[in-house]
Amino acid sequence: MPPFVRAVLLINTIFYLLQQNFYYEMMAWFALWPDLSILLTHPWQILSYSVLHGDFTHLLFNMFAVWMFGSRIEMVWGPRRTAITYLSAIVFGAIAQMLVGEILSINGAPIIGASAGVFGILLAYALVFPHERVMLLIPPIPLPARVFVAIYAALELWFGLTGTQQDVAHFAHLGGLLGGWIGYRYIRR
Repeated sequence: MPPFVRAVLLINTIFYLLQQNFYYEMMAWFALWPDLSILLTHPWQILSYSVLHGDFTHLLFNMFAVWMFGSRIEMVWGPRRTAITYLSAIVFGAIAQMLVGEILSINGAPIIGASAGVFGILLAYALVFPHERVMLLIPPIPLPARVFVAIYAALELWFGLTGTQQDVAHFAHLGGLLGGWIGYRYIRR
């Protein structure tokens, strides 16, 4: 397993275990609270929200995606470039969710999870390996990576605009795609 992917898996697992024992403290200090002024008093939350997860399934799916797609990207790009893309996706995911939440007056629930980083890595994967087949779980249909990501992005936009699945930070996912694209463009230079 490549070093950056291994570090992401380890850090997220450690924080998940800490979160089980110190839930309120972890949420207060590390979750991203959707109030733009919080960035002045707790600026680390623009990154730290990504190491907290709602439950074990949330952690499992995010880390599986980091391992599955991030390992391939890191083998091509190396740990530094993969880290830039992943962290860029997390930051842009946080900014997108907070800005859109402010504009659309979305509820003030805290934002947690590595999904924005996952979406950044997923976009990088689709750009580097556009014709690789990705198998959907339900229904089990193989799709080229670029088609898979395009459909997934369209669904995220639809769910975000219609308010479907309100407990999911859809605009953080879309911001993660933007951060992944920025990381990809930086790497191409």
